[in-house]
Amino acid sequence: MQDLINPAVAGRIDEIRDGFAQAEPFRHCVIDGFLDDGFAQRLLERFPDFERGNHLNEDGHPGGKSTHERMRDQGGEFAILDELVRSREFLAMVGRITGIPDLLYDPMYFGGGTHENRQGQALDVHIDFNHHPLTRWHRRLNLIVYLNPGWQPEWGGALELHRDPYDAGVDEVVEVLPLFNRCVIFETTERSWHGFRRITLPPERAGATRRSVALYFYTEERPAAETGPTHSTVYVDRTLPDRFVPGYTLTRTDRDELDALVTSQNGHTRRLYREIERLQAELESTALNRVAGALRQRWARYRMRRGAAR
Repeated sequence: MQDLINPAVAGRIDEIRDGFAQAEPFRHCVIDGFLDDGFAQRLLERFPDFERGNHLNEDGHPGGKSTHERMRDQGGEFAILDELVRSREFLAMVGRITGIPDLLYDPMYFGGGTHENRQGQALDVHIDFNHHPLTRWHRRLNLIVYLNPGWQPEWGGALELHRDPYDAGVDEVVEVLPLFNRCVIFETTERSWHGFRRITLPPERAGATRRSVALYFYTEERPAAETGPTHSTVYVDRTLPDRFVPGYTLTRTDRDELDALVTSQNGHTRRLYREIERLQAELESTALNRVAGALRQRWARYRMRRGAAR
């Protein structure tokens, strides 16, 4: 299976490892030509249809992003890729690059798998959920392989790595174009902020999409200094573009961008309200169970006292 990795990558592991450790704004590396080119091309050719994936937005309506979490179920080259990334050799290689031993593969691909984004789609800057929802493993790494021949900077969609999106004065942003067979590996921590700006394709490329394979890796334990309270994905809403100043005349493109910003913010708000409702229901259920338990105990004591009185 290791012949599916470009042999040149194996010869540069120490160099890649050093770059990963020294990278800013947080530890990451970019590896061009990561997979065997022929294998990467076959992945692109057999990329699952958009409509077959999970492509519903927060309202339950079709949106601009589609995901297939169970990559192995796609068969063919995707099943072969699944065999590769779960192998001990692959996990050891990624562990050597990142300095994180005992990495664990997620057979459920929770949140991962194939990702496809259409015209107008963006991903607000965020940090990822920090524990696997079922195994409770610590999420440690994102490994993304992009499959987009000829992608241009002016089309948007470049991966952005941020130092601190809450403070423009100290924020540092590194951009990575989602080019064909380019791999990005970055650590997932409480400060590994990332996202991508709105995809704006020229008319002649209107049918193009941003495609990638996202792989997440975990460990059973993590240094205490790097841990935080369990949380889901934490987003930072994007601010208005600098060009929006008093007297500025909006264009159709501006209106579309504003619509996208509002839609994104509404989606985050709805997600948070659902989370609050879930937590409230859990609290109420717990409280009711405690009250019911206390009443049962009191009733049992009452019956015992009446029985003794007889």
